[in-house]
Amino acid sequence: MKSKFITDQGIVRSRNEDAGGTFYNQSNQLLAIVADGMGGHQAGDVASTLAVLCAKSKWEKNEVIHKAEEAEQFIQQLIVDMNELVFGSSKQHEQYEGMGTTVVIAICTPTFVSIGHVGDSRCYMYSETGFKQLTKDHSYVNELVRSGEISEADAEDHPNKNVLLQVIGTDETVKSDIQSLSFEYGDALLLCSDGLYNKVSQDEIVKVIEADGAFEARWQPLVDLANERGGEDNITLVAVLHNEKEEEV
Repeated sequence: MKSKFITDQGIVRSRNEDAGGTFYNQSNQLLAIVADGMGGHQAGDVASTLAVLCAKSKWEKNEVIHKAEEAEQFIQQLIVDMNELVFGSSKQHEQYEGMGTTVVIAICTPTFVSIGHVGDSRCYMYSETGFKQLTKDHSYVNELVRSGEISEADAEDHPNKNVLLQVIGTDETVKSDIQSLSFEYGDALLLCSDGLYNKVSQDEIVKVIEADGAFEARWQPLVDLANERGGEDNITLVAVLHNEKEEEV
């Protein structure tokens, strides 16, 4: 697997409350994560960092994932552990009260990818069938779209666009969505915070994926573009390319 992680403060915010990264278990399998923190008194960056460090610690201790069911169970338990860690920290430290974070997680293997998320950080997949958004935002506006009360076009400019229904750390329990899909040679994943996808189009992302040159070097221009278009939010992405062909027997 090839991968690239970028996080950028943007040009308006005074600090970066996003976090993320790519980590490997003892069998060299990859876990990618993006977290977008929120909360007063600079606690958003604490929440997102705690979530990412929790993922890193637990994944690096993991020996091997054989099946998608195992990956899904790992992600489910990881999200529970993240929530307990962030929620517990918010109760122990007054300055962290109310902090929380979105997370989107992908476990990538040569045959499948398992994805879990809470909040509105997203995962997209590029394959021979096209470019698709795999996750559905846990947001008030997305629920309005699902129920047919508003259109997707209306959702883009809705005043409550940023109201989230699920995040890590604000309640004792949290609900997550987890899925697994086949992952084949040439497929690519993009995990990102809303600071990216609110500023760049899916067509612009596809052009980057299909561009010539080193995969890892293609992604900074998207972050630069988001900043050129206002950069009001932190911008974070993890891109993963499946470049492992199955060995012939």
